Amino acid sequence: MTITLKQLDYFIATAESGQVSHAAVELNISQSAVTAAIKTLEADLGVRLLERNHAGVRLTMEGARFLEHARVITGAVAAAVRSPLRDRKGLAGKLRLGMTYTVVGYYMSRHYARFRKTYPEIEVEVLELPRDALESGLMCGDIDMAVMLVSNLEHTKELAQEVLMRSNRRLWLSADHHLLARREISLTDVAAEDYVMLTVDEARTTAARYWDAAGLSLRAVLTTSSVEAVRSLVAAGMGVTVLSDMVYRPWSLEGQRIEVRGLVEPIPTMDVGLAWSRDRSIEPAAAAFRAFMSVTMGGGG
Repeated sequence: MTITLKQLDYFIATAESGQVSHAAVELNISQSAVTAAIKTLEADLGVRLLERNHAGVRLTMEGARFLEHARVITGAVAAAVRSPLRDRKGLAGKLRLGMTYTVVGYYMSRHYARFRKTYPEIEVEVLELPRDALESGLMCGDIDMAVMLVSNLEHTKELAQEVLMRSNRRLWLSADHHLLARREISLTDVAAEDYVMLTVDEARTTAARYWDAAGLSLRAVLTTSSVEAVRSLVAAGMGVTVLSDMVYRPWSLEGQRIEVRGLVEPIPTMDVGLAWSRDRSIEPAAAAFRAFMSVTMGGGG
């Protein structure tokens, strides 16, 4: 078995975009090259990673599992090639690192583990707090740096930020939902459906911004702070929701399929990034963490 980084890149781009054509445009190569690379990858692995449907492609259960591994592999290789971090392993100190719930659960775990292995002498204190508490902690000096949803940041004059990842928001539906038959789905279509509302990390407030801008209101049948509850309810056909690709998984805990579709209207992305005080000098441990995350994520975006 000879799996290449190119195959992994093509697979990740296709899985994230949901269409071979979109992946080809993003990668600036032909659709046939993408298709051939993924077919070879599937043959080497002995499993189907993607299934075709009328809207493009979707991950199989095996594909969803492999996608997480592929992201870790490509991220680790990029960091190893581009980063001079090995020369700085002797750096010591303490880093008081703040994170929000969504960042801890769906984004930061693999990066945190690699940072600790890269800088074993840095003592890291992780504080999981709501966005407003993180901003207060950064401004008063109780927190050195935070990984948070910088798209929700309020104190932009006092706090500097650096975007690490922009995650698209899309519509989640059950596998048999009638809206899947539509070539295009609008917010007006979604407003007519039962809606499962997530509240954690100000998701409800963020959603209200683009719903209010569209002059529409939601028919929320259930409100919860649990992403897994939203996933299970949507998969069971109890309602739909609009959430970011970062927290999307194609299967519920019960093993039911969740489909995603883009919406006609432009929906704001959920931006994950670093935040720190503009008025305080960045300590060496925090500077090392910032550099590590920047090279790991390719400098943001």
